[in-house]
Amino acid sequence: MGKKALIIGGPGTGKSTTLKALEKKGYTCYPEISREVILDAQKNGIEQLFLTDPLLFSQRLLEGRINQFKKAEMQEGTVFIDRGIPDVTAYLDYKKDTYPTYFKEANLQYRYDLVFLFPFWEDIYVGDNERYENRTEAKEIQSFLEQTYRNLGYDLIAVPQDNVANRVNFILSRC
Repeated sequence: MGKKALIIGGPGTGKSTTLKALEKKGYTCYPEISREVILDAQKNGIEQLFLTDPLLFSQRLLEGRINQFKKAEMQEGTVFIDRGIPDVTAYLDYKKDTYPTYFKEANLQYRYDLVFLFPFWEDIYVGDNERYENRTEAKEIQSFLEQTYRNLGYDLIAVPQDNVANRVNFILSRC
């Protein structure tokens, strides 16, 4: 059974870049799936599904992240996952949206072994086609993510603001 190492943090903190570097080193990595959901919605004429229908967007994310979790359990060694199941409720709480209780139940049912927190990093934050948040919103989301995971009893391992190679080495030294 694989160890599930989660990489979390607000938008634009360097998670995906670090995950790609871990993948290049031969580790099994599951990318952030929200971009897939967003791009799929855009193909269907919905520019920002999270803004248009947050609950539908979040249900799709929850399903995808549960699938990633289950696949990670079947792998040998450490599996790195970009964003986890609790991110869904953190974002909904940030938006002050209501959601069914099974969202919070999923947070309790599916537990990760390690959670690496990428702090907001002003110098590397860049907006793009799928990232609608400005810097202020990204910082607020970061706070909601941290609080959600801490409330669930996770010990967050803060990843230093450093180059990608050093971030990878930091993460691997704690797995």
